[in-house]
Amino acid sequence: QAKWEHAKQWYQRRVRGLANALKARLAGFSGLVIGQGLLGWYMVKSGLEDHPESHDIPRVSQYRLASHLGAAFTLYLTMLKTSLDILLPASSSSAPAMVTLRKLGLGVAGLALVTALSGAFVAGLDAGLVYNSYPKFADQWIPSDLLSFAPTWRNFFENTTTVQFDHRILGHSLLVGICVLWFMSRPLVLPKRAGYAANALMGMGWMQVGLGVSTLLLHVPTWLAAMHQQGSLILLTLATWLHHELGSKKIKLFKK
Repeated sequence: QAKWEHAKQWYQRRVRGLANALKARLAGFSGLVIGQGLLGWYMVKSGLEDHPESHDIPRVSQYRLASHLGAAFTLYLTMLKTSLDILLPASSSSAPAMVTLRKLGLGVAGLALVTALSGAFVAGLDAGLVYNSYPKFADQWIPSDLLSFAPTWRNFFENTTTVQFDHRILGHSLLVGICVLWFMSRPLVLPKRAGYAANALMGMGWMQVGLGVSTLLLHVPTWLAAMHQQGSLILLTLATWLHHELGSKKIKLFKK
């Protein structure tokens, strides 16, 4: 009886006493976990279907692969942001330069996520095995078969040339954004952790581009492709950390 009462008191104090905002986030995490499991099954199911155009190995749909990866990143990043809000709250500054930097940080984080998702289409279509040259596509800056599919929108998701082209452009744009963010942060007096995050993001941005180019030129060896994929997760983590350190509100754990 005493143990039951102790458990009941613990539940009322620790679970029912959680702040409503935190409860909402935890419920969202639960929904994302369930959705991730369902998307994983849906993705694998596409690899078990007959594909007349593919005779070598089973292949999953690049659309489902990107959706599964996107759900995984969303779950990870929201959990990371919540953890940072609770454990490492950062003070916000109303200075115009800091506000601009925070907005740019959010844009860089968003572009990093889009670039990572475009990588799922590259992986799903084996688009890294076409045009294994850099910076040109063979001897062209703009490949001749860039928009060879009809209707045009299909090229961006099903044409291996266009998918690789898009991933290159997004990767280069992301690196430019990271460099701009880093140079804009130099004259400012940033919080100590924000400075660490900005420097780490800058270094990882260049490393990730180097991994991508190396993966392409070496015809996508599995170990290097895996490192490039892990690099995208590290890059997203650093971008999220920097955005957090540039200003966020602490989440209350319990109700008053």
